[in-house]
Amino acid sequence: MRTLITEEEVRLTVGRMASEINACYGRRPLTIVGVLTGSIVLLADLIRLLEMPLRVGVVQASSYQGVERGPISLNAEFMPEITGHDVLLIDDIFDTGRTLAEVIACVRELAPAGLRSAVLLRKTGRQEVGMQPDFVGFQIPDEFVVGYGLDYHDEFRNLPYIAALEPADLANQNP
Repeated sequence: MRTLITEEEVRLTVGRMASEINACYGRRPLTIVGVLTGSIVLLADLIRLLEMPLRVGVVQASSYQGVERGPISLNAEFMPEITGHDVLLIDDIFDTGRTLAEVIACVRELAPAGLRSAVLLRKTGRQEVGMQPDFVGFQIPDEFVVGYGLDYHDEFRNLPYIAALEPADLANQNP
């Protein structure tokens, strides 16, 4: 495994993202909704830097049945009421974009006043959807990354930096 983005770079970029979000919303109340589980670290660090009144919730998006991708199912049990509220959806990575696009479509059905998205990472060359996140931390190459909330078989989420797994790392892990 090799470090792709250092802990300091992550900290500075989350600060930049918070400044952009603060500039966008000003003092208007905002509902932040994190997509579980990968967004937890970004969500926690980001909300401490935001200056507007906040409500925070989470949704769990799942699109895999075994190893096959299927239709997305959304568990919004821990999401506050969003009808008529400005909502910022937080996710860890924008890879193909299908999950975020589908979550946005589901959330949009709940009639928020406004809906934007923020991701820590956007992978180059993998997008399969026409939309783009409104706030992006880093543009990264098409590599398998872990750390700062991202995992591989439920490991490495606790790393304070972003690391790229090498082929040997992937081969040596037991699912």
